[in-house]
Amino acid sequence: MNNPSDTDVLAAKEVDQDNAIDRVLVLEMVRVTEAAAVAAAQLIGRGDEKAADAAAVEAMRRAFDTLYMDGTVVIGEGERDEAPMLYIGEKVGMGSDDGKAPKIDIALDPLEGTTITAKAGPNALAVLAAAEKGGLLNAPDVYMDKLAVGPGLPADIIDLAKSPSDNVRAVAEAKGVEPSAINVCVLDRPRHAELIGELRDLGCGVFLIGDGDVAGVIAVTDQDTSIDMYMGQGGAPEGVLAAAALRCVGGQFNGRLVFRNDDEKARAKKWGITDLNKIYKLDDLASGDCIFAATGVTDGSLLDGVKKRRKSTGAVIMSTQSVVMRASSGTVRWIRGEHRISPHRA
Repeated sequence: MNNPSDTDVLAAKEVDQDNAIDRVLVLEMVRVTEAAAVAAAQLIGRGDEKAADAAAVEAMRRAFDTLYMDGTVVIGEGERDEAPMLYIGEKVGMGSDDGKAPKIDIALDPLEGTTITAKAGPNALAVLAAAEKGGLLNAPDVYMDKLAVGPGLPADIIDLAKSPSDNVRAVAEAKGVEPSAINVCVLDRPRHAELIGELRDLGCGVFLIGDGDVAGVIAVTDQDTSIDMYMGQGGAPEGVLAAAALRCVGGQFNGRLVFRNDDEKARAKKWGITDLNKIYKLDDLASGDCIFAATGVTDGSLLDGVKKRRKSTGAVIMSTQSVVMRASSGTVRWIRGEHRISPHRA
C-alpha cells in the first residue's frame, strides 16, 4: 500500500479546527479500507475466518498510523482484553506533539463478512466510519433490531414500535404502490422465520442475504438493487456503520438494542447507555459531519471485490473498488485502485 505523500500530510495539517474532518482525511480513509481489503483477499476461500479477520485488522491498523489525526476507536474488534488491536478506546493515527491533530472518533469493521470471505461468498467488505469527536454512538457488541429505507420518503415514515406489516404498508402508500410491490432485505437467520413469514403473507419480495448487513442496509439507497427496505436483527456496531452511510447519502434508520442476558445489559451501561429500550434514529447513531468508507473484498451488490492479476514482469497487481461518502457535502466518490504487492505474498 502507498503511504501518504509529504504534500498530503502538510495539507492535512492545515485543517480548520472548527471542522475536524478535512477533505484530505476523507480520501485518506479509503487507503485504510483498501489496505484491509487487500490483506483479507489473500485468504478468500481458504476456510479460515480468524486468519482472514486478523490479516484485515493488522493491515487496517498499520494504515491508520499514516494518517494525521488523533483518532479513537469507539466501535472496534471488542474490548481491550478481547482484542490485541483496534480495540474500543484504542488511539489510532499519527497524532501531533502540539495537540492540534484533528480529534476523530472511528467505528470500524476490518472484515465485515469473515464467514463470507472464508467461503468465497458475496458482499464481504472492509468498512469504517469516522466522525468528529462524540459523533458516533458507542454501541456495545450486542444485537440490534434494524429498520431502514432509502431517501425520498416522508420524514418518520418508519417506526420500530410498529409491526413489520404496518411499516411495509406505510412505505408502499408513500410510494403509491401495493405492499406486494415492496422488496425487503433480511438476513437469512432462523431468528427471522416469523418476520419472513409475515412479509411473505403480505406478498413482499424477501431478499435473503447470508451475511454482511452493512451492505444490506446501504442497498436501500440504490435503485439498481430493487430493495425498498431493510429489516431484522444484526450486530449493533454494524448498525452504527450503516447509519453513518445513510447520513451521507440520505435515508432513514431505526435501531433498538437487543439484550439476551444481564451481562450484555451491564456492558451497555458501561458505555453510558441507560435507556435499554430506546429506539435510535439516524442522528442518534451518527451525527455531525461524518465519513463512510468501504472497499469490496468479495464481489457484492455494493462493490466489486479484490481482483488479482500477475504481469509478465512477475509483479502482482491487486485491483480494488471503494466508495467514500461525506455527510456535510453529500459527496459520494467511487474509487478504483491498483496496488502492487510482493510476488511472495500472492
